[in-house]
Amino acid sequence: MAIDESLTFKPINIAILTVSDTRTIEDDTSGNILIDRLTGAGHSLAERAIVTDDAVLVAQQLTQWIDSDTVDAIITTGGTGLTGRDVTPEALDMVKEKDIPGFGEVFRYLSLKTIGTSTVQSRACAVVTRGTYIFALPGSNGAVKDGWDSILAEQLDSRNRPCNFVDLIPRLREV
Repeated sequence: MAIDESLTFKPINIAILTVSDTRTIEDDTSGNILIDRLTGAGHSLAERAIVTDDAVLVAQQLTQWIDSDTVDAIITTGGTGLTGRDVTPEALDMVKEKDIPGFGEVFRYLSLKTIGTSTVQSRACAVVTRGTYIFALPGSNGAVKDGWDSILAEQLDSRNRPCNFVDLIPRLREV
């Protein structure tokens, strides 16, 4: 990381959404990993929810958080594969204003190192809408660790140089 220690860390409020037909709060290990990492980095957990693999329901939960003044970013886990029930990218399409294509590209590049060519089955992606970032990660523990440790930990740290997502938050709603 290119952290400039002379700068002050600016914590943000992050909501965690697990997209799954089978997980509960008690066994949502990937959600727990994300919560441990974001709070360990100094950010605040704004909200947490588990929603079934239904694009409309996922989009409704995302919209609720997008409209909240207390959520700066949302990280989803699950629903990014290729099966008929994997609908997280479609839900993001329902709410997005702009794609962040580099997120998915970098995620798959990094994932290639850990799971090989199986990474081509991932539809990890990111968007921004109405001032809120949404990052969609696969549901495996390894994937959320890769996504947080290798991308989000840096990009959600306001001290990261030459640039980061946090510094852009005040300008995301510009017209």
